[in-house]
Amino acid sequence: MTDTLVAPPGPAPTGSRPSGTAKGGAGLLRLTPTSSLGLGVALVWFSVLVLLPLAAVVGAAAEGGLDRFWGTLTDAQTFAALRLTVLEALAVTAVNAVIGTIVAWVLVRDQFPGKRILDVVIDIPFALPTIVAGLVLLSLWGPESPVGINIVNTQQGIFLALLFVTLPFVVRTVQPVLIELDADVEEAAASLGASRMTTFRRVILPSLVPAIAAGSSLGFARAISEFGSLVLISGNTPYETEVASLKILKFLEGDNQAGAAAVAVLLLAVAIVTIVLLDVISRRVARRG
Repeated sequence: MTDTLVAPPGPAPTGSRPSGTAKGGAGLLRLTPTSSLGLGVALVWFSVLVLLPLAAVVGAAAEGGLDRFWGTLTDAQTFAALRLTVLEALAVTAVNAVIGTIVAWVLVRDQFPGKRILDVVIDIPFALPTIVAGLVLLSLWGPESPVGINIVNTQQGIFLALLFVTLPFVVRTVQPVLIELDADVEEAAASLGASRMTTFRRVILPSLVPAIAAGSSLGFARAISEFGSLVLISGNTPYETEVASLKILKFLEGDNQAGAAAVAVLLLAVAIVTIVLLDVISRRVARRG
């Protein structure tokens, strides 16, 4: 009787797939019924709240044709309002990126009397309706200012109002990251002879940059779209203190919905481009360290 030799099991050949795995990894994309339902609800909800309104605005801006759209944006008064809005928003974003990070650092790393009170006060701009924020600023820096400083109907007033309403964004995005940072890594860097600046630049900053960029993006988007606080502060003087949101209101009051939609579409495009640029910069800085 001849014995049958059976080769012992060996490693699977290179490129082989476990049984039950769909060709091309399609099995990894298979959703359970519950996940499919959740994804469907999320997409419908996002479409109703975001995509459909945005599509309606773009459609309204396109009603008058490309010539009317371009003519609205290149109008001298409209262009002045857009330029002022974007420049003020960029300046406020730069200040918030620096000051917001410092405030977050102080709240996380330092101990001082009144720390909890300060931590609560920072969220006040989130809680206040923007028109109330404008009234608060008007009471302190208006014509009847108790400190004798009137910034109503000035670009400085616009800058201050935007700073007020965007203050918490960078602080609240950077603060949790600082809390989670491992102090042992900083101590290890110091033990290897790294200076405080080197430790901050090579160890701490790469972890903070994505949070700073996220908070700055939110702050910039809020700044270019701010309306309530600027109604009382800006004065809405054409070519001087008129901002884009108030220009949109003027278009709507003049029954020019296409013009209002054109300005809104441009602000949307500026916000998207800025957010993408901040994200790209933050990824590069975090990668290089």
